[in-house]
Amino acid sequence: MKGGGLWADAWRRLRRNRAAYGSSWVLLAIVLASLVGPVLSPYGYDAQDLDRGAVGPTLDHPMGTDFHGRDVLTRVLYGARVSVQVGLLAALTSLLIGTAYGATAGWSGGRTDEWMMRLVDVLYSLPYMFVVILLVVVFGQSMTLLFCALGAVQWLTTARIVRGQVLSLKTREFVEAARATGVPGRTILIRHVVPNALGPILVYFTLTVPQVILQEAFLSFLGLGVQAPRPSLGALIQDGANAMVVYPWLLVFPGGVMALLLLALNFLGDGLRDALDPRMRGS
Repeated sequence: MKGGGLWADAWRRLRRNRAAYGSSWVLLAIVLASLVGPVLSPYGYDAQDLDRGAVGPTLDHPMGTDFHGRDVLTRVLYGARVSVQVGLLAALTSLLIGTAYGATAGWSGGRTDEWMMRLVDVLYSLPYMFVVILLVVVFGQSMTLLFCALGAVQWLTTARIVRGQVLSLKTREFVEAARATGVPGRTILIRHVVPNALGPILVYFTLTVPQVILQEAFLSFLGLGVQAPRPSLGALIQDGANAMVVYPWLLVFPGGVMALLLLALNFLGDGLRDALDPRMRGS
């Protein structure tokens, strides 16, 4: 088998993982549909037709309409866009905070590392969802606050992963060689250590996105997430759950898209974890 660099080998192994590779295409299709679908749809996500009301799937409305006569397909696609945005932005916020914190702790070592990680242990003991709910209630409901609040409580595991990687990498030969040539420690950390820890960081990032989407759905289910008339998958599922006996399509379609999105993200995350596992190198 022909060898290659780390990323070339990882890509080859990812393509051989049918579940992960197929999930990447499913995820791409959902993202593209959520971006293009609402623009091409003849219906607005908040356009009401009260005379029509809730009607099951038809040729004009493939996923039916809701209580206010709004097209469910358009709202599901727009809701998927909102959920993906919140998931990606919150996970990115978590990634930036956790990487900076964990890299600083692992590189500093000694008492600094000890005290920084004890703070992480203390924060781990807090009920993070309660903290998010408290932030949303105190500071108001907005998209910006939502992904900042969710990201601000997700960075703890990222910090631990990055710290462990930095502790392992800072004693490697290439780091010692950089120190011997007089490269400043900060430069070594940013240019050499953190880039070499990107594999596990990227894997955890892909696994954080579905966690955040589920948390946003839970908040929307409680009425604390994305506010009407703007839909999210969580808000649509809440509306459908309240009328699932009479209007089952209002729950089946957004719930199905949510399940497909989460499965694709989790399969992709698992595939990336296996593809970037150094024990798999050369296989």
